[in-house]
Amino acid sequence: MCRYVVLTAAYNEESFIARTIESVVVQSVLPARWIIASDGSTDRTDDIVRGYASRYDFIRLIRLERTQTRGVASKVNALTHAFKELANIAYEFVGNLDADVSVPPFYFETLLSRFRRDPLLGIAGGLIHEEHGGTFKGRFSNSTKSAAHAGQLLRRDCYEAIGGYTSLKYGGEDWCAEVNARMRGWHVEAFPDLPIMHYRQTGSAYCWPYHRFREGKMDFSLGSHPVFELFKCVRRLPESPFLLGALVRFTGFFWSYLSKESRLVPPEFVAFLRKEQKRRLGVFLPGDFSSPGTDLGSSR
Repeated sequence: MCRYVVLTAAYNEESFIARTIESVVVQSVLPARWIIASDGSTDRTDDIVRGYASRYDFIRLIRLERTQTRGVASKVNALTHAFKELANIAYEFVGNLDADVSVPPFYFETLLSRFRRDPLLGIAGGLIHEEHGGTFKGRFSNSTKSAAHAGQLLRRDCYEAIGGYTSLKYGGEDWCAEVNARMRGWHVEAFPDLPIMHYRQTGSAYCWPYHRFREGKMDFSLGSHPVFELFKCVRRLPESPFLLGALVRFTGFFWSYLSKESRLVPPEFVAFLRKEQKRRLGVFLPGDFSSPGTDLGSSR
């Protein structure tokens, strides 16, 4: 059986992290090592992790200090520190698991079998489910073409080829990783039969207008095409708070466009991403919008 390791960044997750850990320690195939990086937690997160680490020798806690509150850059920094703890471990796959999710007992074994079946599969995971009205339902924006960062597993060769996760000002490190993987010929896939139960709804750590506005700026920073962005926001109206979230997201995108903010990725990344978007909405995106010199505007 292939060996895998898991990384988790945790910040003040005392309400959820025990459920996350419980779902891992009962996996049919256990990780060779699980590094949980407590990113300056001020609650009982560290104590909870230490309790489990004393019972399961594959769990390791590292403590980081930081000067900022919950944020995407801080999360990637914590994962980078966690990855450094794997220097002396032999493994073929590296995963990320958020500290506010749980996965079924067969989750990682099933993913490993999918990797064996497809030698070009570079990034894989399940689909996010969140609670609505007392029932967990699949997130509206789920896609089998995109593996959520909350429960990703990456082939080590793919992880090293893309340089791991990139710290980005507005987030989108998982999206960036997927595009970089596909640029290098790897496949990315999410499997509907592998639910990831997400206990904190996306963006709930912030007020929703801030979160949606930041998502729009994230989309622009990674090169999203304006027409694609418009269609994406319209499609996501049903999942938006009071139907306004999608409008706020597009406003964040358009604001960045008008402000002529700089992209956070190289031109070849933008070109590749727009080619993908053109294939998905070719009828609405005539002409070649994928050339590096075209200043238009990627997707997810």
